[in-house]
Amino acid sequence: MGENFINQAEAILSENLSNAQFGVSELAEAMHMSRSSLLRKIKKETELSATQYIRQFRLNKGLEMLKQGSLTVSEISYEVGFGSTSYFIKCFREQYGHPPGEAGKIEPTATSQSVEQPAVVHPSRKPTWPIIVLTSLALIIVLYLVFDRAPLAITDSEKSIAVLPFKNESSDSTNLYFVNGLMESSLTNLQKIEDLRVISRTSVEQYRHTNKAIPEIAKELNVRYLVEGSGQRVGNQVLLNIQLIEAATDKHIWAEEYSREVVDIFALQSEVARKIADAIEAIVTPAELEQIDKKPTENLTAYDYYLQALDPFHTRSPEGLTAAISLFKKAIEHDPEFALAYANIAIAYYFLDMFQAEKQYIDLINNYADKALLYDAKLTESLIAKALYYNLIKEFRLALPHLQKALEYNPNSHAVIQMLGDLYANYLPDRAKYLEYALKGIQIDVSANDSVAKSYAYLQLSYAFFQNGFVPEAISHVDQSIKLFPGNYYAPYARGTMLYARNRDFRQTRELLLKEWKKDTTRLDITQEIAKTFYYQEEYDSAFFYYQKLVSARERYGLDIYVQEEAKIGLVYEKMGLREEASRFFKAYDDFCTRDKSIYKAANLAMKYAHEGKSDLAIEQLKAFAAQDNYQYGVLLYLETDPLLNPLKEHPEFDKVIQSIKDGFWKGQAKLSKSLQEKGLL
Repeated sequence: MGENFINQAEAILSENLSNAQFGVSELAEAMHMSRSSLLRKIKKETELSATQYIRQFRLNKGLEMLKQGSLTVSEISYEVGFGSTSYFIKCFREQYGHPPGEAGKIEPTATSQSVEQPAVVHPSRKPTWPIIVLTSLALIIVLYLVFDRAPLAITDSEKSIAVLPFKNESSDSTNLYFVNGLMESSLTNLQKIEDLRVISRTSVEQYRHTNKAIPEIAKELNVRYLVEGSGQRVGNQVLLNIQLIEAATDKHIWAEEYSREVVDIFALQSEVARKIADAIEAIVTPAELEQIDKKPTENLTAYDYYLQALDPFHTRSPEGLTAAISLFKKAIEHDPEFALAYANIAIAYYFLDMFQAEKQYIDLINNYADKALLYDAKLTESLIAKALYYNLIKEFRLALPHLQKALEYNPNSHAVIQMLGDLYANYLPDRAKYLEYALKGIQIDVSANDSVAKSYAYLQLSYAFFQNGFVPEAISHVDQSIKLFPGNYYAPYARGTMLYARNRDFRQTRELLLKEWKKDTTRLDITQEIAKTFYYQEEYDSAFFYYQKLVSARERYGLDIYVQEEAKIGLVYEKMGLREEASRFFKAYDDFCTRDKSIYKAANLAMKYAHEGKSDLAIEQLKAFAAQDNYQYGVLLYLETDPLLNPLKEHPEFDKVIQSIKDGFWKGQAKLSKSLQEKGLL
């Protein structure tokens, strides 16, 4: 029965050999079987998956034709149902260990053997135990050498995956944007599945032109599966070759060749995500399936403009963003209900406006974000766009629910995780959630073996630890960040503050900061930090020297930065006898306190009242601050040493209220520490 089944399958495959679209479903229909029955039967008779069996059959026929020598490799690749010559050559080499041009070196018995997959044999024809033992030993030695004693740090059950940049099979370089769009769509669809851990686009981009082997890439990305693809657009046809690879063994566990009309592009993208999820047995909920199957637009011209906009959009440069906005707007001209285009226009305007003191695009960002939500309220990008608008107008609590909803629809969105981490770190302080999202972010945006990107990831994590008062862990991670990339722009600067937390030595911290500042004296982040080291020690003339540079740069370039420092600057100018200028800074600080909606408002008001001589009011504000939760360790670190609070130090309640602030922080830190230890994160 088994031989009859194989003979029948091979006869049908032979009749459809040149039909690249004849796959598993078509074979099942031709044999009057259900797809699941066919899969089980082929697995039983050949120990291969149905896709592997069909591909191997085609390659065996290709080898026979090559040995006859009457056709070229390109002609044979299409004769045996490969839509791409390059993909045929790739699969042929993997199957036989030689390229098609060396077919003569392959022994006839090799037609039923595979370098990549097991031979097509019946279950009864299994190797004897000595061969199994020797093969296992050889495999162990190879794995030892290849992985250098460092196995992938993933659990057996983890479904982690990375989608590598697709290759443009066309000789037309202008086709690249379309192929990149196919890759990005595949990635986005997989990111919507919560049961998967999907590596971010920025982490895989570095492999666009790599020669690294699959196991090496997987080890760097710390994933179990990789998706490779190549494609091209020829007129109204889309040709796509895609493979799902089990990283540790470099085996293809699913592969498909597609030749579809452009009008079927969205169905194709959805099908690829479904089949990949099925192949690795990921759980896909009905809600996730609904998101995957959703078409971004019905208008293919609009979609083409959208794809063209992605490359300049991802540059984040003013020129790239401006070009992307123009293309997104052309997309909207062809589809006035294209939510994804509206959302990306809003996001592009946000990046153009982000660091400008005078915001030019606030209304545009809000309008485009609202249009995006109107046409698709469940689109991750629509929700991100509206959250960015709220961030820009400093309504951070209104941004939060949009980001939480976005993460619900796209659990693997690194952008959303990063924004949530930033909110919880700086604007809606929640130390535990900040650390949680920092840890999640580093899992998704692993930055692979790119030491520069990984250095910044470790730096972000060091900040999260530091803000929670885990000083040794923070220093350990910032040191690792510097080791990975000594040129890291921020790590040495951050390390100075972290060392002060450990050693309480302003001189040591200042020397480290000055060393970095001398490399680039235009850096305002270091400038104001050096000024503060002098300020806290009440060396006002030196503090004035650096604060003056900060103030001058802010005015010259119209920068809206470090506004929370206005009272410190005002006090320094006052001590230098510049009372008129000082009053201007204190007035700006008053305005800041009025607008302030953060948990630090009470502490900021305490500084204001202390300077104004209203000691009782200042103490009341400190008591209110003591009742808060989730304030950062950096605030606690410098609170007692701030000269603005000097007038309060003789107040009978000052020491008590400062101690209550400290006790509250360390009580929360102890609770978080226990929780992280229970989860194995600390």
